[in-house]
Parts: sequence; C-alpha cells; structure tokens
Amino acid sequence: MSRDIQVLDASFRDPNGHLFREDGILYRQVNLSYREHYDLLMQSGLYQKLVEKKALVAHTEVDPGSGEASNVYKVLKPEHLPFISYPYEWSFSMLKDAALLTMAIHRKAMEFGMSLKDASAYNIQFLDGRPILIDSLSFEKYQEGEPWIAYRQFCQHFLAPLALMSMVDVRLNQLLRVYIDGIPLDLASRLLPLRSRLGLGLGTHIHLHARAQKQYADVTVKQDQLQRNRKVSKLAFLGLVENLESTIRDLKWKPVGTEWAEYYDQTNYNDKSMQEKQRLVAELLEQVQPQTVWDLGANTGSFSRIAAGQGVLAVAFDIDSAAVEQNYLLIRKNREKHHLPLVLDLTNPSPAIGWDNHERDALPERGPADCVMALALIHHLAISNNVPLPRLAKYFARLGKWLIIEFVPKEDSQVQRLLQTRLDIFPQYQREEFEKIFGQYFEIVKACDIQGSKRSLYLMKKRPSA
Repeated sequence: MSRDIQVLDASFRDPNGHLFREDGILYRQVNLSYREHYDLLMQSGLYQKLVEKKALVAHTEVDPGSGEASNVYKVLKPEHLPFISYPYEWSFSMLKDAALLTMAIHRKAMEFGMSLKDASAYNIQFLDGRPILIDSLSFEKYQEGEPWIAYRQFCQHFLAPLALMSMVDVRLNQLLRVYIDGIPLDLASRLLPLRSRLGLGLGTHIHLHARAQKQYADVTVKQDQLQRNRKVSKLAFLGLVENLESTIRDLKWKPVGTEWAEYYDQTNYNDKSMQEKQRLVAELLEQVQPQTVWDLGANTGSFSRIAAGQGVLAVAFDIDSAAVEQNYLLIRKNREKHHLPLVLDLTNPSPAIGWDNHERDALPERGPADCVMALALIHHLAISNNVPLPRLAKYFARLGKWLIIEFVPKEDSQVQRLLQTRLDIFPQYQREEFEKIFGQYFEIVKACDIQGSKRSLYLMKKRPSA
C-alpha cells in the first residue's frame, strides 16, 4: 500500500527535522543529527516541566518507520492545534506575551542545562487564550562560554516589532508580513524615535545591536568564527535574558482612539434587539453544531463568545487592532478557552508568503471553517470597500461550509452614515438581490428578522457545486 506523505513547507529550513502529514495526520520527524539534544530534552525533565506548565505542546513518540528519510531518529505526534496564526495577525499584547513566554522557556531551559537555539515568533501559537511553544526541536545543549545564537532572531521577531508598535504606530506589526525573518534592526533603529536611544534596553538591543550588525557586515571573517571567539559567561548569559525580559515588560500600548473599538457603544441596536440578535446567533449555532467558527469582523468578540461558550473554537478576526487587543485582554483576564482573536483586513487578508509562497499559508488554505459568521459586516465590504455582492458570496463559500450572515439594508442608520460621504452607486445592494446572489452559492436554510431593528439574519449552507 502506498503511503500518502506530505512534507510541510513551513519547516524545511531546520536541518534537525521537519513536519509532515501522513494520511492527514501531523507528525514531526527528528533527525539523527538532533539525537543528543532531543535525548537531553526528554531525559533531563525539561520537556515534562514545560508540558506541565502548558508552555510546550505535548507529543507522543510513534513508530520511526513513519519517517520519510533514512536519517530519522524519532517520529513525534504532537498535540493537535486547531488553527495556525501568524505574528502579523496578533495584537500588541499577544506578541508581547509570546515574547515573554519565549524568554521564560529560555530561562527554564538554562536550569536543565539547555538553551533555545531558535527564537522565532512562528514557533509560538495560541491555544485556549495563551501562548505555547510548538517546536520541540528549538532546544540545544548549553555550552559554557557560547553566546546566545538566537539573540538577533529574538530581537528581530519580537523586540523590534513591539518597540515600533509601542512607540510609533501599532500597525507597524504588518512589517512582519514583508520581513518574514523579522524586522531588520537597522530599519527599526531608523524608525524609532530619538527617545528610544536613551533607555538601556532599546539603546542596547536595537540601536547598538544594529550598529554592530552593520560593522560586522563589512568584515570578511565568517560569522561562526566570530561567534566562537566571543566567550560569554553563564552569569552574563542570564543577565542578557533578564534585560531582554525587562525591556519587553516596559513596552506598553493602550487600545484607545480607534473607530470600531467603541462600535457597540454607537450601534443603533437597543438592549432588546441586541439580546434578540444574540439569541438568534446562539440558536443558529446550536442548529449547525460546528467544531470551528470564523467570525469575520468580530470587533471585541461579543458574538464569538457565544460560539466559544458552546465549546466551539471561535477565531475572531477584525481589522481594528484596538478591538482585537481589547478582546485578547478580556480572554486573558477571564481565562477564556476556545477563543482566538486576530487582526485581519478582509480586503487585504493574510497572503501566502515565504519561500515559493508556501511557508506561511493564506487564510483560505487554513480552512475551510465549519461555519463562517459575518455579522454587521457586509455593508462595510460592499459600500465602504466597493466589493460586489457576487464576489462576497463566492469568497464566503470558499471559507466555510455554513454561513451565518446579517444583512443590513440601506435604511439602517449605519449604512446611511456610510453613504453620507459618497454617491449611492450600489443598485444591487437590496435584500432581494442579496438573496438571489448568495443563493447561487448557498442554500438559504433560515431567514430571521431581528426585532427592534431593520436588519435580518440568515443561515446558509454551501451548495456542493459552489
């Protein structure tokens, strides 16, 4: 019987192993070159300690014959992660918590005679409202006197974007979409304000670090030879970790002053109609019984929480960084599970990037979701962004099997507000046309008027031919 093995493009850079799927199940291969480090990770107690703290994804060892190469040492079956997100989709506090977790793991590894050789933000995911390390091959045996090999990577993946988000503009985390290996330190140094040079943390880890990189770029001696010649005591090693941690902790950003973070304070729903909408959404979700829900335009997650409260993984997307930040802080405060808030511009969603455009998946390739929710969204896409209804219907059909969508008519005050500053060039934007167009891609299972408003809520099921 032939084996269906697919090596994941996201892990091809690591010579010590890679991820692959066999018959749809995810595995991680550990190569013989990593044998010493893997054995130390497992036998020292570090793996068990990190798994107990929910800082590292657990795995089970399976038959090494499942590997696809002759140099296989172990094959691991990691705990399933229901959704993979990327750093440029995280809010400020999500990236900050991911950075602090990376440092905490690095510090704990030192207690067991190991260190992190890899400090990539892509090695962190969010599970049940908290960050977790997903790469068991990120550790190596600590060598006395050796500098931290992942120092530059940590600064580019975590410190530089956090500093820019905190001190310049929170939207600069989108630079991580352009620079897949982290924001170059010379670029961060030029973009940061002069006051950032005065502090010991950013002054050292961003500005002086960038200057040192430029200096060594003109030296012909190989970088590994330079590294070997630098001896760093364990005390200095730990001092670096502590200083990076304190620098990260000092970076702040308060989510205020954006348009949609206060949307629910401005909406034309009264308390009764909002409760009715919540009741209808809960009822429709119970009817569908999905395992995954993608809430597009989720704002601060009011309706995503309905799905999460039913034990369904709810990925809450919104364009507003402030709304996503508020959602995450609430999730963290209440220790909510099954809820993942992410920053996403639906008119320019996360693309496939990296080598051969396959290292990081575009949004549709991470689906389809069992159910997509598009509540109080369609009028923004159709009127504010000029996306025709047929394109919206086709795109939603690509993302999910079921669709819960709210139609907001032109008579609604929010639509009237959008039309105040532009001509009404949207003759198709009528309820009858909406039903006709979406009916080409979906079977309309149920349509409900939301009492106390002019809006309607629909449950649709994707047609097999769509």
